[in-house]
Amino acid sequence: MKRTSLFLLASCALACLATAAHAQETATATATATIVTPISITKDVDMNFGNVAVQSSTAGTVVLTPAGTRSATGGVTLPSTAGTVTAASFTVSGTSGYTYTITLPSTALTITSGSNTMTVTNFTSDPSGANGTLTGGSEVLNVGATLNVSAAQPAGTYVSGTPFSVTVNYN
Repeated sequence: MKRTSLFLLASCALACLATAAHAQETATATATATIVTPISITKDVDMNFGNVAVQSSTAGTVVLTPAGTRSATGGVTLPSTAGTVTAASFTVSGTSGYTYTITLPSTALTITSGSNTMTVTNFTSDPSGANGTLTGGSEVLNVGATLNVSAAQPAGTYVSGTPFSVTVNYN
């Protein structure tokens, strides 16, 4: 019996040593964050469709490209004295090499002369599509659109009561 007790005591002692032999290991890591230059957009030039002539019986459009060239459809003609013709121009700034999304107006912009109105629709941009890339930390973003002219549109200088918005966000 003494041997059995001694054997049991030795077995328990070995079992305790075996469970206590587990080694504890520790590893460390660091945390890092990089703050990039915030993206910004600044208007450089307003959009101007220039001088437009319209027939009394037929409506039409003036399509102004982001490059600042224009064409007419329907009863609209473009006089040889074009006046000031410019696509809207913006400078987008931020971190070089980053891409960004472009959001153009999706609803018609109303321009007025007194109580007379026309609408501007189908906004387009260069860079085209929905994305641009900041080279050297900035990029020029040009915006064109379509001017919708009614038949017998009254003469006048038409201006939007509120400006249109172009939004940019990092991808």
